[in-house]
Parts: sequence; C-alpha cells; structure tokens
Amino acid sequence: MPYGERVEKIAVYPGSFDPVTLGHLDIIQRAAKQFDRLVVAVLNNTSKNPLFSIEERKELLRQATGHLPNVEVDSFRDLLVRYMNSKNAQVIVRGIRSVTDFEYELQLASTNQHLDDSIETIFMMTNPKYSYLSSSIVKEIAQFGGNIHDLVPHEVEQALRVKFARV
Repeated sequence: MPYGERVEKIAVYPGSFDPVTLGHLDIIQRAAKQFDRLVVAVLNNTSKNPLFSIEERKELLRQATGHLPNVEVDSFRDLLVRYMNSKNAQVIVRGIRSVTDFEYELQLASTNQHLDDSIETIFMMTNPKYSYLSSSIVKEIAQFGGNIHDLVPHEVEQALRVKFARV
C-alpha cells in the first residue's frame, strides 16, 4: 500500500442477538462512531436453542440499525477469525456488562489472538442503565407478558409479542 493511503477501519460485533436489546443497540451505535464500517454478525451458536431464526434476528437487527449508514448486518457459522478475514476486518467489538463477562470475553479474545495475531479485540463497557440486561432476561419477561418496552427496540417488542402469542 502506498504511503499515506488510508485503510478502511472495519470492525465486527459478533453475537447471538436472540433478540437484540437496547444494550446491544447502545454498543452498536457507539462502535459505529469509531469505525468506517461495523459488521453486526449473528452467529449460529450450536450450544443454544434460539427463539428467533438467524434470518429473523438479522431482519430485526436491520430494522433496529437502519438509521446507521455504516452498519451492515450479516451472519456466520465459521471461526470468528476466518469470518473476520473474509470481511477484511481488523477489530472485534465486545460489550462488557460485568466482571464475569470480562473473564469470559478475555478468554475468547486471547484465543482469537492466538489464532490470528493481526486481529484485535476491543471491549466496550455497557451503559450502566443496561448492565443487568440480557436477551435471556428479555425473553423470560416477554414470555410471561411483562413490560419490555424500555429493554428492546420497538420492532423486537412486537416480534416477541407475536412469538409468545403462538406458544
């Protein structure tokens, strides 16, 4: 690359997003300000039994992030570092709610660094008002008809109401 040529800064924010919460959206909005392009990548976590299909999760993310022009929504089933290379991404974005999250995320970051030392991981602290929030908690509240208005984007609230009306 010629001297002075600017490299596009691309980051990937991976997660299951089942469903996307306002905590996730907070991280997405803040990360989108830091990078030229942010790929929000829905992973197919084989150890979880998701409520929403990958396509449903991607569509909900597209609706929730439609106002962010540099955010792309995608999915993957491979090792994260391989996916990162396929996107020419240099940075993994991870949200941290607690010390417990940090310990787990540090293990993942160290493993990814071992697999490909050209990829960096940055940790973003969750806004304190979302520090208790998780997709699992949201699903449980919604399942029992509780108020999730201040926990998820409007589109997700509606989708959860529909999902649990069928159950």
